[in-house]
Amino acid sequence: MNSTYILAICSMVILSSCNTSSKKVTDTSDYNRYLDLADNKNMMDAQKDFDFWTTKAEEAYNPYSYSSQIANTYATMFAATGKIDYLKLAEKNLIELNEVNNYKSSGALKSLAANYISQHKFKEALQLLTTAELNGDNLEGTQKMLFDVHLELGNYKLAKSYLEGFENMSDFDYLIRLAKWSDHQGNLDAAITYLEKAKAVAESSNLKGVKQWAYTNLADFYGHAGRINDSYNHFLMALELDPNDAYAKKGIAWIIYSHEKNPDEALRILNTVMKDYHAPDYYLLKAQIYEFKGDMAAKAEQLALYNNAVKNEAYGDMYNYYNVQLYTQENQNLQEAIAIAKIEVDNRPTPHSYDLLAWSYFKNGQLKEALALTKKYVLEQTSEPMAIYHSAEILKAAGDLEKVKELKPDLVSSAYELGPIMAKKVSQL
Repeated sequence: MNSTYILAICSMVILSSCNTSSKKVTDTSDYNRYLDLADNKNMMDAQKDFDFWTTKAEEAYNPYSYSSQIANTYATMFAATGKIDYLKLAEKNLIELNEVNNYKSSGALKSLAANYISQHKFKEALQLLTTAELNGDNLEGTQKMLFDVHLELGNYKLAKSYLEGFENMSDFDYLIRLAKWSDHQGNLDAAITYLEKAKAVAESSNLKGVKQWAYTNLADFYGHAGRINDSYNHFLMALELDPNDAYAKKGIAWIIYSHEKNPDEALRILNTVMKDYHAPDYYLLKAQIYEFKGDMAAKAEQLALYNNAVKNEAYGDMYNYYNVQLYTQENQNLQEAIAIAKIEVDNRPTPHSYDLLAWSYFKNGQLKEALALTKKYVLEQTSEPMAIYHSAEILKAAGDLEKVKELKPDLVSSAYELGPIMAKKVSQL
């Protein structure tokens, strides 16, 4: 069977399935008990820890002796609620701690670097980690974080050299980074294999946080591979460990929306999550689901809530990617989208950042600039479906239909990851 015929069949399948239910894998009885919980246990535990450590700090001769513990409780509060103020409070405590230590403590440097990574301040994190590396203590832990940051910054040769420096197939930290590297190279099967090995290590260690990370990340990768049932089961495993895990609930909502085409149930789940968890991107997901339903008034309401949330300057550059996607999708603020995309290219000169800039130029009618960036920095350099879709649209506008035909099968196979609205656009390429 030739590839053109296969592609035609796949396109028809997408068109026919955009508004009909796929094979059902979820069951409300599996996850209902994790919704509408009376208390956010993670936040309550963090508050108890915060009270304990702040009391200790008040009684201590050195008021900064417990800054690290207090910062950790703030970080836990951020993870439990999505409220950016907690992450900034953690940053404040960690800066004070590093100033007291004259930036000589590698542990304090790495803690602040981890905070900056969460804030997408990758260049600042690199500076701290470079200092920690020069200090020399606990060097392997520093080098693992240097791999993370160089990968985020697009310094791929350096990232690979660090990865090779701490190779250990029985080490959880190495395995998850090897999985990241394999995914970066477009080898999803290998990435899943290494994550499964990491999961086995995590389960043998029986550390809750490590298992939680393994389950949710494996769930994501299974979803990318079209293994929807495996993805669902691993999100449930994460919820069994932590009933407050907002990310796992969001993952189940995505399965119900993108795979099962049940927007109302997906919204029900998200509404329960957002009572306690307040990350702005959840508004965008709800807006997308309302658009799928055809409820454009509700979509506009969610977009207004998102725009209001990200006005908080504490977010810095954390939502640059989402803002560019939103502006270009809605064909509004296109000059601002270009400006933000340029900031992202400066912050992180990766194929994803260049794709944002190319797409912004394209939506602004600057096809020549968009095509040049796509050919030089995006094509053949990332397997991320949205970037491939953007490239295909730009190439189509430039008349390179043969290249579009070459890209389309990968996009068709990424329909679940892209979601029903984007899948329909793919079918129209």
